[in-house]
Amino acid sequence: MTGKTFDQTSVDVQATPAEPVRPAAFDFGAYADYEISLQERCRAFWRAESGVLVHRRMRIAEVLSYGCKDMRASLEWQLGGLQKSMDFKADVPNFLTPWYGIGPIASAFGIDYIWKEKQAPALRPSFGSVKEALEGTTVAVSQSSIGSHVLEMIDYFLEETGGRIPMSLTDTQSPLNIAGNVVEMSSFFIDMFDDPEAVKALLMRLAELLADFTREQIGRIGEALAWPGHGYTSCRSFEGLGMSNDNALMISAEQYLEFAAPAVEYLGESFAGVAFHSCGDWSDKVEAIKKIRGLRMIDGAFSGATDPSPNPPEPFAGAFANTGIVVNARIVGSPETVAETVKMLWKPGMKLIVVTYCQTPEEQAEAYNSIHKICD
Repeated sequence: MTGKTFDQTSVDVQATPAEPVRPAAFDFGAYADYEISLQERCRAFWRAESGVLVHRRMRIAEVLSYGCKDMRASLEWQLGGLQKSMDFKADVPNFLTPWYGIGPIASAFGIDYIWKEKQAPALRPSFGSVKEALEGTTVAVSQSSIGSHVLEMIDYFLEETGGRIPMSLTDTQSPLNIAGNVVEMSSFFIDMFDDPEAVKALLMRLAELLADFTREQIGRIGEALAWPGHGYTSCRSFEGLGMSNDNALMISAEQYLEFAAPAVEYLGESFAGVAFHSCGDWSDKVEAIKKIRGLRMIDGAFSGATDPSPNPPEPFAGAFANTGIVVNARIVGSPETVAETVKMLWKPGMKLIVVTYCQTPEEQAEAYNSIHKICD
């Protein structure tokens, strides 16, 4: 795994295999000690104006696909990943995620999952236009089929772990991404020109539904909550609501600021800021994204093995140095690839988290030491 090319045959290029571990067999005390040993460096990084952390992410493929349907199996796979993570040199602990697809907010409109064998759950939009969606009836996300299952999953994880393991919110999609699960996508984009005020109204309505559901999750998870959330390097000391904004790739930077950013900023006002993620190469939008009020962290892929269209590092170094905004850089690849990428990505004044996926503790130690040598 050099990190140079994307493996099209892989089920999940960022995944790590791990054996499931039952809660009764998991050493909660050891993991608590491990988390405590890393807490101060995480707190210090978050308070500092610049610095670097290394996160060896334990992403389990089954958890983020068909395995999410069985909350017991999901928890056991994740506990196996947490146990394995302690063997890898890193600065930030891993955490549990009550992942159940990307559909909780869409479910408020009566949309449910489509399940295909060995696949993550899928969604089919129910509305042919933004106007139809605005006229549709909704229920509270917590009362919807998908949202209620997420809450049951959170409760189950807390019951089985005693709340001793950090846990993120479920996969949180931005209003712009959610819109693509509710309204047929081509119609949504046409409405950005034909009915822009309706588009803005729908995005704000989705933000309000998301805010309510987020508060419901926070109330359950309590002090175990790891921010910004799924997909980001997260811990109890960080802040901001992490969301996926992949549909930003399909609109201009100006359109993003006009249509999508206000709903994101609304959410940031309630949750101590926001974090921005998109798959693919969104380097042409860094200056626009930097303008989001309350932006605390951004996430991107920075090697060919992480994403078939990775980001070039240089625009991010130039845009985010001396801003206090954390760059969460995912880099699948060998220690050499990680080091080469970090050299291009690092600039004095940056707050950088390097997310690695080295397959052995020895490779991880090499990558860890190289990163700190370059940046410290």
